[in-house]
Amino acid sequence: MPAKNVVKYYLSNSIYHIYNRGVNKDLIFKDEQDYKVFLNYLKEYLTSNEDSPKWKVRKLRNYLGEIELLVFCLMPNHVHLLIKQKDKDSIKKFTKSLFTRYSMYFNKKYKREGPLFQGKYKAVNVINKDYLLDISRYIHKNPLKFTKNLTDTYSSYAHYMGNMNLSWINKNIVLGYFKESSFMQYNNIKTYKYFVEEFKYKDENIDLSRSD
Repeated sequence: MPAKNVVKYYLSNSIYHIYNRGVNKDLIFKDEQDYKVFLNYLKEYLTSNEDSPKWKVRKLRNYLGEIELLVFCLMPNHVHLLIKQKDKDSIKKFTKSLFTRYSMYFNKKYKREGPLFQGKYKAVNVINKDYLLDISRYIHKNPLKFTKNLTDTYSSYAHYMGNMNLSWINKNIVLGYFKESSFMQYNNIKTYKYFVEEFKYKDENIDLSRSD
C-alpha cells in the first residue's frame, strides 16, 4: 500500500483497513492451532465474557462497544482486518493488545525471540461506500491464492454467506451498503457472492484495495 495511504492519525466513528505481515514475510500461522488461537483472541476481545471464570482469571480487556470487526482474513504470513472504531484511539489500543498477545503466544510455542510482525501495521481510512465494498471484496478474495472454496477459509466470508454465525462480526454495514450501491445496480450485481467470486472489473489492476 503506498505510504501516502497510511494514516498518521485516527478519527472517531471511522472505518479502517488494518494490514499486518510477518517479518521478512515469514509465516505467522504455521498450523491450525495458530489460526484458532488468533480467532479466539478476536472473539474474546469482541464478546461479552465477563461471567466466565477464564475471563475473571485473566482480567482480559474487552473492546465490545469500542470496536466493530466488519471483515477479516487470516493468511499464512499476513492478516487483514476491516474495523470500525468508536473512539479515535480504540484501534491503536485494540491492535497493540491483539498483535502483542499473539506474538507472545507464537514466540513461546515455537521457541523464538524478536518481533513477529514486520514493523508497524498499515492502516488505511475507508472514506466512501464504494471503497468499503471493494476492500471487503479484496479481503475475502485473498485465499483464492490457495483455494477456490472461499467459505472454507480463515475469514469472515462464510459468515457473510450464512454458512456460520459469528456474533462478533458485524456484516450489516458492508451488506447494507451493497444493497443501496448505485454501482451494483448499474452493473446488475444482485448478490454479494457474485460480486466477490465472479464479478470482474475491466482492469483488476486498478483495484486500490490491494495492499500486499
